[in-house]
Parts: sequence; C-alpha cells; structure tokens
Amino acid sequence: MANSHQSAHKITLSTECHLTGGPCLPGARLLAMLNGSISALGKPLADDFAIAGTVCMAACTRPCTIAFQASGRATYLFGDVAAEENIDDLVGFAVAYANGGVDGGPSAAGGGNLARVPAALIVSEALAGHFQ
Repeated sequence: MANSHQSAHKITLSTECHLTGGPCLPGARLLAMLNGSISALGKPLADDFAIAGTVCMAACTRPCTIAFQASGRATYLFGDVAAEENIDDLVGFAVAYANGGVDGGPSAAGGGNLARVPAALIVSEALAGHFQ
C-alpha cells in the first residue's frame, strides 16, 4: 500500500524466489489479496499497514512466507500460507496485531507459525550497560 505517512505496522511477503530468480506467483497473488482486504477495512486501520514483497525470507520449504512487524512489538513469521484458504485468518491476525491483542500468535493465522521473534530492546539495554 502506498502511504504518504509512516505506517505503524508492516506485512512482508516473499514475492520473488532467489533460487529461480523469478517471481513467486503465489506470493504475488497473496500480496494483491492482502492489499485489497486490508484496504477494505477502511481508515484508520488500512493506513496503519505497509504491505510489501521481498526477494527472500529464507523459508523456501515453507512457501508462501509472511511476516508481521511493528516497532517495539514481536515479529511473527508464518509459512505454508495459501492465499485462497488463509486470507480471512491473515486479515483477522492483522487486526488483532494492530490492536495489540496478539499473545503468542494464533496457529490459525494461516499455514504454520514458523517463529515469534521478541521485540528488540537493544537501545534500552545498551543504555543500561548490559545485554540479557
């Protein structure tokens, strides 16, 4: 989605394959579906998301791969996502993620939950003089 302001949340999908050097058609289809579905939610939620494709998310055996990210929040990575089967679950997860209601990530967010990466607190830990 093209936004003139900085979005608070980002959804990233694999849309190109680094192995073949060509497009990942299922990823491109999912990107288009997510853009349409998130836009249909209307403001302010639709403006809260930036949705983009990327070349590689290093989960080649688990296509389509999608990540939900936000500053100061855990990142969630899902694989084996089928656009037609999982779009409603992905949009529901996006709404919950935007509203801060995600705790551990639902397994129903589409495909399989590959990872939950805790929010990075590097700046505050560095200021405290130590890392955990």
